[in-house]
Amino acid sequence: MISTSSESPHLAIRPEWLALRQEETLWPELRIIDPHHHLWDRPGSRYLLDELNADMNCGHNVVATVFVQSRSMYSQDSEESFRPVGEVEFANGVAACFASGLYGKARGCAGIVAGADLTLGSQLHDVIGKMRQVAGERLKGIRNSTAWHQSPEVRSNPILPPADLLTDPRFITGVRSLQEYGLSLDVWAYHTQLPEVFDLAATCPQVSIIIDHLGGPLGVGPYAGARDDVFREWKKGMHKLAGLPNITVKIGGFGLKVLGYQYFELELPPSSAQLAADWRPYVETLIELFGAARCMFEGNFPVDKGMYSYHAMWNAFKRISQSCSSDEIADLFYGTANRIYHLGSP
Repeated sequence: MISTSSESPHLAIRPEWLALRQEETLWPELRIIDPHHHLWDRPGSRYLLDELNADMNCGHNVVATVFVQSRSMYSQDSEESFRPVGEVEFANGVAACFASGLYGKARGCAGIVAGADLTLGSQLHDVIGKMRQVAGERLKGIRNSTAWHQSPEVRSNPILPPADLLTDPRFITGVRSLQEYGLSLDVWAYHTQLPEVFDLAATCPQVSIIIDHLGGPLGVGPYAGARDDVFREWKKGMHKLAGLPNITVKIGGFGLKVLGYQYFELELPPSSAQLAADWRPYVETLIELFGAARCMFEGNFPVDKGMYSYHAMWNAFKRISQSCSSDEIADLFYGTANRIYHLGSP
């Protein structure tokens, strides 16, 4: 069994293992915006411009990406509340590299979802102002760490967030204020927290809220071996959320350990056909509930790279989408992300 370091809940990336599975690229001309990836340089885990660029050029037509808060490259010379500005500066620098054309036509980090602390109160204005000064129009949204569960076996963040952050009045006030800046809110929460997400979204109807990683149907700890029961509870929570027009869903994150898949234990990395078979019930349910215009496929790399390759992942999404209309396919892979994050991609 492959283990993670004591400081990280993420699986180690094994390039040699991933290389054991090669597939033909399905629909190679289909334009893709990957609306969710990270960048970091951590002990035993490096995913920076070169690694991102290599995945973007694996055979699929990835034309743009959105960087999402990673607690990476914080400025150590700043006051604590302003340290996440360093991450925005870093991501914007990577975006500038792609925008130079040196790496081709694709635009990595075309959008940036930053990590401003939404409980800051009046100081939040200054922090977001500084982030906007650094990134300009590339700043698209904010995400705070909110995925929490009482079981120590359910952990997806290196640093655990407070248990009640989604219901904290200071946090809710911060979320409401995002409308002033034209910013969206990304939320990573487990299926057990979906009622809290609903209350938050209903309380902040003018704020565009994006649910990350399909709403986190758990598969470890107390939920190991209970996938059918979890699916029913997850579907009930997502059905309720679908009634709120300010909700959009990212479909992906299946490589998160907390979702319970164990592809990393296979002798060969999983094929796209296997991934598609496992993921299809969730994907089809979300498209049915929200419609393709409110769903977008996401990568969540490098987190998910310990489970499967970037190439196989996009092939899997394409396999699942074969019964969709051309308009639905365009939304799932490109259009929804382009609209929700205001990327302005033609």
